[in-house]
Amino acid sequence: MTKGVIATPHRLASEAGAQVLRDGGNAIDAAIAADAVLCVVYPQMTSVAGDLMAIVWPAGAGAPVGLIGAGRSGELATIDAVRRRGHEAMPERGVLTVTVPGTVEAWGRLIERFGTLGWSPVLEPAAALAQDGYTITSHLSDALKNAAGLLGRESVAHALYPPMDAGMVLRNPDLASVLKDISRHGFNGFYRGEIAAAIAAAISRRDGFVTAQDLAGHRSEWVETVTLPYRDVVVHELPPPTQGLIALGLLKVLRDRTKAELQPGPEFVEMFRSARNTAYSIRDRITDPDFSPVPDLVTSEVPDGGDTIYLCAADEHGNLVSLIQSVAFDFGSGIVAEGTGMLLQNRGCYFSLDTDHANRLEPKKRTRHTLIPAMATREGRPWLVYGSMGGDGQPQLQTQVLVNIVDHGLDPATAVARPRIRITPDGSKVTVEASYPSAGDIARHAPAVQLLPAGHHSLGHAHAIVIDGPGKWRAGFDPRSDGSVETAD
Repeated sequence: MTKGVIATPHRLASEAGAQVLRDGGNAIDAAIAADAVLCVVYPQMTSVAGDLMAIVWPAGAGAPVGLIGAGRSGELATIDAVRRRGHEAMPERGVLTVTVPGTVEAWGRLIERFGTLGWSPVLEPAAALAQDGYTITSHLSDALKNAAGLLGRESVAHALYPPMDAGMVLRNPDLASVLKDISRHGFNGFYRGEIAAAIAAAISRRDGFVTAQDLAGHRSEWVETVTLPYRDVVVHELPPPTQGLIALGLLKVLRDRTKAELQPGPEFVEMFRSARNTAYSIRDRITDPDFSPVPDLVTSEVPDGGDTIYLCAADEHGNLVSLIQSVAFDFGSGIVAEGTGMLLQNRGCYFSLDTDHANRLEPKKRTRHTLIPAMATREGRPWLVYGSMGGDGQPQLQTQVLVNIVDHGLDPATAVARPRIRITPDGSKVTVEASYPSAGDIARHAPAVQLLPAGHHSLGHAHAIVIDGPGKWRAGFDPRSDGSVETAD
């Protein structure tokens, strides 16, 4: 048995990860097992055919390493090709938004470099749930009903994900077969075998841009993290094409404020809005670093998506994992590749059709990416693993969790549960949980404030682990999710 802890947004995923630890796997094995389960039980949030980002602190290492598992646009993807199909702006759904899935190859790279068990033991729990079925939660039920119009456009998607009530059982035997195939053949079969052929055929059938050659050529990227000192800790984020720099920019503004100024309330809301707008001013300069950035940029709207999962894990050996994975918007493109049970992501919706924009659509390009796992060190040692789903708002949600822990001294469970705020993508409106301090007064005196029910998913599903010493952890899962913290003792 490996002692460890894992926090995820769904109890079944947390339990699968903890069981892998009990079976002798490490934190990386546990995180992949949990993520695979989430690809089954949280289809509104993520998919095997999505993207994955991670920061790993390997046992005994002096620094973390980042993994960018972002898929590229197809070789046929051009601005003219989108416009010829009748679009003046990049569509938010459908086949034109589909990019190469990055997750499976990222799983493989993590297993190769850090894992101890291999493919089969970490994917078996997810395959069993897909084959035998699982009880859907009220969150998934609501999502299925809200997405009925989107999923109803595609016969395969509608048949797999019809409107369902909480408590019903959902099965996905095609996805079980895919997971079993990956267990046997690794990611090579996924990107170059029968699964790749099925994905490419589904996209071609709908006149999309991603080809079999695009799938065969996909690679993840190992990167160094980018860092910023904040109080007595150093925060680690991923570099472009992710928005990690925005998270660091927000912290750079806030670290000049006193702890009293960072207490939740009306004053913090206004200060945070200003800090957010300053930090997000660099957003349109972020794109694939393999492509030359364009300096004179036109500010653009960012789609207000963000259906994603975040999880974190630690083990007694000192391995730490901060992992985030997504299908982009809820249920992604709305397309299930025939015979695979997999929803294809709509990550390409973040591209611009403005030819002068740094993040303009081009063939084989990674779009500006919202997914940002995070870590923080204290005195050179790993101290905090944290993150949140939330699309464009992830830097804001992450930052509030960090402030709660570092500035206010809250334990992780309290820090991730505390009411939060979020500024909308265009910066014009603040969304506030009804349970936030003085929320009613804030809404009455500020017309650009929208009150949301306490526990609303748009305020993110955040999780965190504080490392108090070798084999000593405090962890918290977000009560806005269906998650849990599970330990292997």
